[in-house]
Amino acid sequence: MALFDLPLDELRAYRSDANEPEDFDAFWSKTLQEAREHDLDARFEPVDTGLSTVRVHDVTFAGFGGHPVKGWLILPAGAREPLPLVVEFVGYGGGRGLPHEHLLWASTGRAHFVMDTRGQGSAWGGGGGTADPVGGAPAYPGFMTRGIDAPENYYYRRVFTDAVRAVEAARSHPLTDASRTVAVGASQGGGITLAVGGLVPDLVAIAPDVPFLCDFPRATTVTDRHPYREIGLYLKTHRGRTEDALRTLSYFDGVHFAARGRAPALFSAALEDQTCPPSTVFAAFNAWAHDEKAIEVYDFNDHEGGGPYQEQARLRWLRSYA
Repeated sequence: MALFDLPLDELRAYRSDANEPEDFDAFWSKTLQEAREHDLDARFEPVDTGLSTVRVHDVTFAGFGGHPVKGWLILPAGAREPLPLVVEFVGYGGGRGLPHEHLLWASTGRAHFVMDTRGQGSAWGGGGGTADPVGGAPAYPGFMTRGIDAPENYYYRRVFTDAVRAVEAARSHPLTDASRTVAVGASQGGGITLAVGGLVPDLVAIAPDVPFLCDFPRATTVTDRHPYREIGLYLKTHRGRTEDALRTLSYFDGVHFAARGRAPALFSAALEDQTCPPSTVFAAFNAWAHDEKAIEVYDFNDHEGGGPYQEQARLRWLRSYA
């Protein structure tokens, strides 16, 4: 696919016209307050993986509704003092996988926490192990329209809450330095990273790659590729519900979380990306509130973005922060 979105000079100036709910902050404050009424109950069980350079813990903590959420904590084998912490969120359909799939960050001398995504983990990678015990109204197959009837019921309310609690769980381990916490992720993981960046006030940096879940009004009309297309197909059947669906989605839009970002940020965008169109990524980047921000642009890439080149860019960039 050749370039299909705005030219780069227009992308750098693009601002989303997505409407922010007046009660956005109150909604998330109440959501997190309710989650914290449940004991975090973070448990770290050592796992024998056969890997000699890292130590791995199988983690369980209480996420949204007190529901058990899984994760991995991966530490350099010789760690004795608290380490800078990288909390990672994974892409759509994936789960935490297997520990040997996540060796990069521990190899840099950092602690690495990988959150499982509730209800996912069956489309690629090594799978996942976290259920989503909450039901919902009729939805299109996938996750984008689960609970779209109301913000209180929407699937990503649970996921974003899990993610904030994942940061809290990771920080509770004695070998992680809570004051040097970074959030990272690509695609869906990048969208979750933006939410965490807007909801957790004291991160030292975030790095969302080709982030999903941004600028819903534009994303749902400029691309017909899944997962955004799930929303269009739902509305194709449920005629007349567009306004209500967009209202629900507005509570989960990365653009609005970006407006609350308080940490330095490194984004990436790919100009041929039909899954997360570059204008939607730039919408979040241009809204990011912290002055220290940068974006890597990959001219001829689709949703794979920068791949290993972006990993290299993140490694260099994060040396300044954690």
